[in-house]
Amino acid sequence: MEREGRAVGAASGELVTIGEFARLSRLSAKALRRYDELGLLRPALVDPVNGYRYYDPVQVEGARLVAWLRRIGMPLNRIGRVVALDAGAAAVEIRAYWARVEAETAARRDLAMYLVDHLSAEGRTMSRMPDNAEKTGSSGSAGAVSLAIRCAALTDIGVVRTANQDAAFAGPRLLAVADGFGEGGAEASAAAIEALKPSTWGRDGALSAADLLNALEDTADSAARAVRDAVAPCAAPDGSGTTLTAMLWTGSRLGLVHIGDSRAYLLRGGELFRITHDHSLVQSMIDDGSLSPEEASSHPGPALLLKALAGEARPASVAVACRADVRLQEVLAGDRYLLCSDGLSAVVDAADLRAAVVAADDPREAVRRLAGLAREAGGPDNVACVVADVVVEE
Repeated sequence: MEREGRAVGAASGELVTIGEFARLSRLSAKALRRYDELGLLRPALVDPVNGYRYYDPVQVEGARLVAWLRRIGMPLNRIGRVVALDAGAAAVEIRAYWARVEAETAARRDLAMYLVDHLSAEGRTMSRMPDNAEKTGSSGSAGAVSLAIRCAALTDIGVVRTANQDAAFAGPRLLAVADGFGEGGAEASAAAIEALKPSTWGRDGALSAADLLNALEDTADSAARAVRDAVAPCAAPDGSGTTLTAMLWTGSRLGLVHIGDSRAYLLRGGELFRITHDHSLVQSMIDDGSLSPEEASSHPGPALLLKALAGEARPASVAVACRADVRLQEVLAGDRYLLCSDGLSAVVDAADLRAAVVAADDPREAVRRLAGLAREAGGPDNVACVVADVVVEE
């Protein structure tokens, strides 16, 4: 009997054995057997008597694609989706996967840099601490001021949409906007924000920076679970979900939870800075130089989110991850924060956005001005916005 690994007989035409195909594709026979078991790369023929596998040489390109995707770390179940697509759709899927990897790497980098800065500052403080500080329990100067936030929230259905799937909340401890999508979008955005409200946040003296980061992670996980529960009754729960950008006030710092393409901005010293990074395919193309910011504003493709809070099963067309970015934001008296959905940021020019935030006397006036700007720009989407001022507590 002919042994596996030798060429197939003439009666089988152009097929080659698994050994020869392994040489052509540069995959091991063991890997080919594994890919067959997983349905990623089926042999053209399996001998019904001895079970030997034979392949068509035209399968080499597909086999190499599987190998390359494994080399970039793509999970096997996602590879199965990619290899079933045509070339153009596969390219979009691979770009979306890699953009997600880079976004998650960037989030870990930001957290690492925050920890470096925090621990370095803590080390400098400890080195300067007087001998009696530990005994007296001193944690700052006697004249340290107490800070508070004054805030306002607003949502607007816009001019085009017939339903509002955005949600916004502004309270003494929580600022949040969420932009829902899909059949259960309204329920998802409301659930994400509602999950943050019961959170208990101590003053800085009660929670260390490390504890605050852990609490932020727990809060983000609670929001993700709440969204999954909210969209579970939908006919297609994997197609429903929400973005979430929220800031939780601790007494002297803001804890940021962010996922999706809603945004947070900081107005300080007359300049408006964006302090979140969009988890979107367009943003990833800006990051890798494929698009300029000017080109991105008129990009014809769909607003593909790379990260969002969504149902349990998440196809590439909706969202492929639900791990939110978390970090701490140091504040100064006089800071003004803006949180908004892309119904505002995507249609209002950055200069006009800054002008409206600067000109408003208080947060309530600011959110009205911003919603009005979105409507003047055509109001193609729902709008959610929150504005908060950091003030010295009376």
